[in-house]
Amino acid sequence: MEQVLYLDAAGMPQSWMRLEEAARLYAKDQVLWELGTLTSVLRGGTRRCGARSELAVASVIAGRGIQGRGFRKTPTLTNANLFARDQYLCLYCGEKFPARALTRDHIIPTSRGGANSWENTCAACRRCNNVKGARTPEEAKMELLALPFTPNRFEALLLEGRNIIVDQMEYLRAGLSDNRNWLAS
Repeated sequence: MEQVLYLDAAGMPQSWMRLEEAARLYAKDQVLWELGTLTSVLRGGTRRCGARSELAVASVIAGRGIQGRGFRKTPTLTNANLFARDQYLCLYCGEKFPARALTRDHIIPTSRGGANSWENTCAACRRCNNVKGARTPEEAKMELLALPFTPNRFEALLLEGRNIIVDQMEYLRAGLSDNRNWLAS
C-alpha cells in the first residue's frame, strides 16, 4: 500500500497521505478510527528486549481536522482529470480512447462565451471535436451521451489517487454522485 485515505472524524474524505504521515498520526494518538482489512506494517528499531517495533497502518483512517495538504472543494480542471472523469470515452461517439487521442471540448464554445468549467467541458475524440467545431451540440446535430458535472470530493480523490486498493475504492465509490453512475461498470 503506497497511500492512505485520510478522512475527517465525520467520515468525509480529506486527502491522500503517505504511509509515513499516517504513522505520525498513530504515534500522536490522533487516529480516531480506521477501516478496511488491508494494512501495511512499518517496522522500526529493536527494543531493549530484542523485539523489533511494528506499527500496522490501515488503508483508510479518520482523524481530527485536516492533515497533509488538505482538500480542495473542486478539483482542478485539467485534461487528465477531465478524461478520467469521463473514463476516457468520447462523450459524442461513445468510443474509448487513450488520453493522447482525446481533446477537451467546450459544449458552448469559448468563442461564443462558453466557460472553461467542469459543466461546460467533456472529453471528445479528435474527429468528433473537429466535426462539432465552434458550434453547440444541437447546432452540430451531435448528442451528448452524458451531462458534464463537477466531481464531488469522493470523485476528486478517485481522480487524483494512484494505485487505489480495494478498501479505499469501496469507501470512495459509496460517495459517487448519481452523475457518475452512468459510467460505472
